[in-house]
Amino acid sequence: MKILTKPQEAILQRERNFLNDLQLGFVENNVSKDDLDSLKQSIRQLDDLFLLVIVGEFNSGKSAFINALIGQALLKEGVTPTTSQINILRYGEKSEQHLVEKDQTVLLFPVDLLSELSIVDTPGTNAIMRQHEELTNHFVPRADLVLFVTSVDRPFTESERNFMQSIRDWGKKVVIILNKIDILTSDEELAQVVHFVQENAQALMGRTPEIFPVSARLAIKAKNGEVALWNASRFEALETYIHNSLDQTSQIRLKFLNPLGVASHLIDKYLQLAETQRQILAADIHLLQNIERQQTIYLEDMHKNFNYRMTDVEKIFFELEQRGDEFFEDRFRLEKVLKLLKKEKVQAEFTEEVIADVPQQVEKKVNALIDWLVDSDLQQWKTITRCLADREKEHKEHILGEGINTDFVYNRQRLLDAIGREAEHVVQSYDKHAEANQIAENAKNAVTASMAVEIGAIGLGALITTLATTAAADATGVITAGVIAALGLFIVPAKRRKAKNELHEKLAALRIKLVTSLTTEFEKEIKQSQQHIEDAISPYTRFIRAETKHIDTVQEGLNKARVEIGELQQEIERW
Repeated sequence: MKILTKPQEAILQRERNFLNDLQLGFVENNVSKDDLDSLKQSIRQLDDLFLLVIVGEFNSGKSAFINALIGQALLKEGVTPTTSQINILRYGEKSEQHLVEKDQTVLLFPVDLLSELSIVDTPGTNAIMRQHEELTNHFVPRADLVLFVTSVDRPFTESERNFMQSIRDWGKKVVIILNKIDILTSDEELAQVVHFVQENAQALMGRTPEIFPVSARLAIKAKNGEVALWNASRFEALETYIHNSLDQTSQIRLKFLNPLGVASHLIDKYLQLAETQRQILAADIHLLQNIERQQTIYLEDMHKNFNYRMTDVEKIFFELEQRGDEFFEDRFRLEKVLKLLKKEKVQAEFTEEVIADVPQQVEKKVNALIDWLVDSDLQQWKTITRCLADREKEHKEHILGEGINTDFVYNRQRLLDAIGREAEHVVQSYDKHAEANQIAENAKNAVTASMAVEIGAIGLGALITTLATTAAADATGVITAGVIAALGLFIVPAKRRKAKNELHEKLAALRIKLVTSLTTEFEKEIKQSQQHIEDAISPYTRFIRAETKHIDTVQEGLNKARVEIGELQQEIERW
C-alpha cells in the first residue's frame, strides 16, 4: 500500500474492522466457503499492489492486449484457448514463474509498469473447458479494476453479457476494451460498433463505462519498431487513462472500494436468501396455524357431536323411565293387588315390557358413539398427515439454494420428515377395533366401579341388562304379601310412588354413571389425541421460532452492515 494520509489511514482502519466483523459474522452463520473465500481475498488485497484483472472471451485478444500494454510479447497468443489458468503478472528483477496455487501462476517480469500494479490474465469466459470460466469468476472479486476485452467482430456476445452482469453484481469498476479495430474498413463501421457496445453496456449496467477501441496487434508492432502504426492502434488514449487517470489517489480509492463492493454483493445475496428463508418459515407458520385452527374446530365439532349422541343414549333411559311409570300405574292398582303377590311374574313382566331391548339399544348407541370417536380421531391424523405431505411436496418442488445458515434446509427437511413419519406411523398402525374395545372396556369398568357392583368379563350390553334388571327387582320388590296383609288398601298408592321413585333413582344413577364414564373416556381420548399431535409437531414449532428469531437478528445485522458500507463508500468517493 502506498503512503496514506491520516484520513485515509483512519478510513482504512475503520474498513478493516468492519470487514473483519462481517467475516466473523459470516463464519458464525455458516455461509458458503466460496463466498467466505471471496471476502477474505478481497480483504487481503488491501495490502497488495493495485490489481488490474483482464477478462473476456477467448480469442478476443486478451493476451495480445496485455502484451501491447507491457510492450513485449510475454504471453502466448493463439486462436484457441491458450490460457488454462490464472496468470498474475508482477514485477521481478528477472523473468521467472511460480505456481502458487492450483491453476494459479505468478509470472515475474522486469517491466516498470508492473512495479505500480499487478496484471491478471484470466481464461476465456466462453472456453470449452468450463473450469476456465469458474477460475475467472472466482478471481473477479479480488480485482481493483476490471478491463473487459471484447472484439469488434463479435462484440457483446451473450456469454459476455452474462459475465458482465456478474462483474456488475460484485460492484466492480469496469473499463471496456474494444479490440481488433484494425479489421474494420472504415471509421463509420467502428462508430457503429462503439455505439452498439455503449447501448448494451448502459442497459446492462445502468451506466456507460469508459470504452477504448484499440488494436493490440498494431500497438505491439508500434512499440517494437513499427512506430507508424501507433496512431492507428489508438492505444495512447488507453495508456493515458491507465497512467494518468489511475493516479495514486484513484488507485487507493478503487482499492478501498473493492472489498466494500464484494461485501455489498454478499450482503445483498444473503439478505435475499434470509428473506427467502423467512418466507419459507412464514409458510410453515401458516401451516401450523392452520393445523391449530383445524384442531380447535375439530374439538368444537367433536364436543357438539358427542353431546348430540349422548342425548340419544339418555333418551333411551328417559323412555325406559316413562314405560316404568306406566307399568307401575297399571300394575299397582287395587284390583290387581293379588297379582302383585307373584313377585317373580311381576318382575318378568317388568323386564319384558319396560326393560325390553334397552340394553341392546344402549350398547348399539354406545358402540356407534365409540366407533365415531375412533374414526374421527383417525381422520384427524389423516388430515394432519395430508397437510404435512402437501407442505413437504411444495418444499421439494422449490429448489432451495444455500442459505444464511447452510444447515437450515437440512434441519428443516429432517424435522418435516420426522413429523410426517410419525403421523404416517399413527395412521398405518391405528387399530380401530382395539381402540374401540379399550374405550368400551374403560367405560364399563368405570360404571361397575362407581356403582359398586362386581361383574366378570361381560360386555357393556350385558352390564346394562344386569343393572337394569337389578333396578327392576328393587322397584318391584317393594310390595310383599306381608305388607299388603297388614296395611290393606292404603299401602298400594304409597308403594306405587315408592316404586316409581326407586326406579327413577336407580335408572338415573345408571344413566348418570354411564354418561359420566363415557364423557370421561371421550375427554381422555380427545386430550390424548391432541397431545399426541402437539408432541409430534412441537420440535418443528420450536425450530420455526428459533430460526425466525435468528433470521430477524441476521437481517438486522446485514442491514446495519449495508448502511456502514454506504457511509464508507461516500467518504472514499469524496477523495
